[in-house]
Amino acid sequence: MSDRRETRKRWVQRGRFAVEVDVEVIYPEDDPSEPCLEPDSIRKLDEIARRAEQGDLEYLQTVGRVFEAVTP
Repeated sequence: MSDRRETRKRWVQRGRFAVEVDVEVIYPEDDPSEPCLEPDSIRKLDEIARRAEQGDLEYLQTVGRVFEAVTP
């Protein structure tokens, strides 16, 4: 039997942007109670966070649903 993999939604929020992205999680065979992220998924989330902090809206729109905080 191997590790179970699924795609899950995760939120990344930095600066005035929040981005909902899909990432692959793994349920390890020896402890299937908690999903884990692989290094590639962590790097992807880190890159999204960095770009959100920089305000790179064009990039953010290519990786997920983007929400921007606005002041009334």
